[in-house]
Amino acid sequence: MTGKLLAIILLVSAVVAGAGMYYLQIYGFYYDVEPKPGQDVMLMTESSEEPAPISYSAFQAIDADSSPIRYRACFETDLTPEQIEETHIAVEDAEPLTAPGWFDCYDAVALADALKSGDAKAFMGAKNIHFGVDRIVAVTNDGKGYVWHVLNNCGEKAYDGTVIGEECPAQPQN
Repeated sequence: MTGKLLAIILLVSAVVAGAGMYYLQIYGFYYDVEPKPGQDVMLMTESSEEPAPISYSAFQAIDADSSPIRYRACFETDLTPEQIEETHIAVEDAEPLTAPGWFDCYDAVALADALKSGDAKAFMGAKNIHFGVDRIVAVTNDGKGYVWHVLNNCGEKAYDGTVIGEECPAQPQN
C-alpha cells in the first residue's frame, strides 16, 4: 500500500510540475505592452543613428522581463515596404521568432513565408534596444506590420561565452 501511495504522489507531483512549467513558458511571464503613440514603431534611417517614427495604427504588443527577445508586436500602416525602403535600413534574411499561440495577430510562419516570397520586407527598428539585441520591423504589401527582437552579433557572442571584442558596446552591470 505504501508503494502505491508513493507512486501516486510522484505521478501527481510530476503532472503538477509539468503543468506549471507549461503555464509559465506560454502565459506566465508575458504582459501586454502599453502603447505609446508615436514611439511604438520606429525605424532606423540611413541618414541618422537614431530611429524615427513611422505612421501606424492598431498597435498590439507583448513582452516579458524574463528575456530581451520575447517582445512581439503587430500594427497596421498606410506605408508600403517600397516607400519605407527609400529612406530606412532594410534587413536581409530576417527570420521572425515565434510568439505564443494566444497572441493571435502575430504568425511567424506566415510572416517568414511573406518575407521569402517578397510580399513583406524587414527593416532595422533599433540597434541595441537591450545589450546585444536589435529590434526588427517587417511590413507586408497589404499594410500589416510586425515587430520582434533578435540577438545581434554582440549578443550572440555574449550569450555563447565568446570574447565580445572592441566593436561591441560595454555590457551593462547587473
